[in-house]
Amino acid sequence: MTSRTLYDMFLETVRAHGDSPAVGTRKSRTAQVETITYNELQAVVTKMQRALHGLGLQQGDRFALMFHDNRAEWAIADLASQALGVITVPIYGTLPASQVEFYLRDSDAAAIFVSDAKQRLKVEQVRGNLPHLKTIISLEQADETQGWLNYHELLERQGATADELATLARQVKPDDIATLIYTSGTTGDPRGAMLTHMNMLQTCDGVISDHIADLGPGDVMLSFLPLSHITERSGGQYMPIRMGACIVYSLGLLALTDEIQKSVRPTVLLCVPRLWESMHERFLDAVQKFEPRKRKLVEWAITVGEETAALRSRGKVIGPLLRAQHALAERLVLGNVRAQVTGGRLRYCVSGGAPLKPATARFFLGIGIQILEGYGMSECNIIAINRPNRQRIGTVGNIMPGTEIKFAQDGEILVRGQGRTPGYFNQPEATATTIDEEGWFHTGDIGEMSPDGYLSITDRKKDLLVLSNGKKVAPQLIEAQLKNSPYITEAVLFGDNQPTVVALLVPSFERLQEWATANSVAASSPSELLKLPEITKLFKKEIENCSRDLADFERVRDFRLAPQPFGIESGELTPTLKVKRKFVANKYSDLITSMMRG
Repeated sequence: MTSRTLYDMFLETVRAHGDSPAVGTRKSRTAQVETITYNELQAVVTKMQRALHGLGLQQGDRFALMFHDNRAEWAIADLASQALGVITVPIYGTLPASQVEFYLRDSDAAAIFVSDAKQRLKVEQVRGNLPHLKTIISLEQADETQGWLNYHELLERQGATADELATLARQVKPDDIATLIYTSGTTGDPRGAMLTHMNMLQTCDGVISDHIADLGPGDVMLSFLPLSHITERSGGQYMPIRMGACIVYSLGLLALTDEIQKSVRPTVLLCVPRLWESMHERFLDAVQKFEPRKRKLVEWAITVGEETAALRSRGKVIGPLLRAQHALAERLVLGNVRAQVTGGRLRYCVSGGAPLKPATARFFLGIGIQILEGYGMSECNIIAINRPNRQRIGTVGNIMPGTEIKFAQDGEILVRGQGRTPGYFNQPEATATTIDEEGWFHTGDIGEMSPDGYLSITDRKKDLLVLSNGKKVAPQLIEAQLKNSPYITEAVLFGDNQPTVVALLVPSFERLQEWATANSVAASSPSELLKLPEITKLFKKEIENCSRDLADFERVRDFRLAPQPFGIESGELTPTLKVKRKFVANKYSDLITSMMRG
């Protein structure tokens, strides 16, 4: 682990793997992936560095990036900024104009780079309230007289020489701020976590030093999670660049399944649990349509795979009978399943942001895919992750190198080390309440550590429900159990100062309709379907099935069904797909109040 900047790290890779593919893109879902090498990528980054310098951006200035989807131009702009010491401010492309204004005003951004006219329009709507914002760069055609600059034209501008740019890059130090990553804002306004170059290098440094993943030239990482997200930024951009792997940018959710299975066939993919769970569910649905003999063979092979993976993860010896069974299962079934579900090349799946269903984790391990559940935060980078062949399902794994944790008296996880933020931008009071005098960052997460070093997250400190009888209920694990039902996509528990726990449930409308059709339950619309007594009875049964291991006071005693799915644009979810509890409580206050019994 050496002291260097993000741009230094990039140049190291260019020198070592200059002729290897660096980034890949597709113009459409029917087009082939086109790649450029690390040498070619550096040439474009240098042009962008020259262009930004020519616009007057200097070390310490803030430069916002707001793309609707992941693009190579995002990485180019980011690396060019790091070479100048310009602080990048990622903004989710799904945010409305009012929230975009907050990010730009809070960061005092001098310029913004947008991907299309839709993003540019958001900026134009609030531009009059942003005196610091001087420049908008757009990937699409722009009008310089209006202060819009076209990215491609900008790259062709002349300016500082290569030597002058190299001198500017040397002036950037490892402890300088590289980026502001804004927190999700589940409990209030987002805060801009300041992250230095060394903070952002924590993940790839740790993966190398602890041999967590064997990556390098020839590996292909599919970039799907938003680059505004800390996981994709550190694990999906800087880590593959550090290793000399190739990043291929996804065309989005509608293309993702085809990209995984056919058109890209990545070897590495980072994503939220819902993707892995959806892939697992689709496979199970397909298996149910097999003729009985084939179905039994597939189910047997996956069971053998799961038993083998479980023993391997615990460091146990795999006996000769199971070893022979696994060899047969691999030859007859498992290789075909991997090809069908993951394209046949996927070696590492990283899951984070929410708990992964244990059945899904067992499935991927059983078919021979290293699925690694981890834990991180905008303010601390990746804190813990399961190691290949040593996964412990239900935990987030072992602590990353360069990271320390300890537990407060109430079980809160405290973190310090290379990845920890120095604080929040222009918010000294918020910084002081979150980072104590000894340098420990107070995560707000409640957890516990096993004797052999596996971290488990048990709840969010602020989410604890205190019932009127004094009992305390940790909702997250119960919500995760409820979502094990195929008919429940989201569950939000309430009960503060109430005698019992109640829940707002978001149905899986597609599966619910399938159930209704199979059971001859008819309704004129989805909203009418939710009102039927048969549906109420179904969800009561699902809640009971998911609550068998709960204490009596933890059990959900009443529930209501949300009339539509939660979404980012409708406000219930953050851009990282976390539920905004306060927003949900306000939006569905009538439904929640109808359940409360004083």
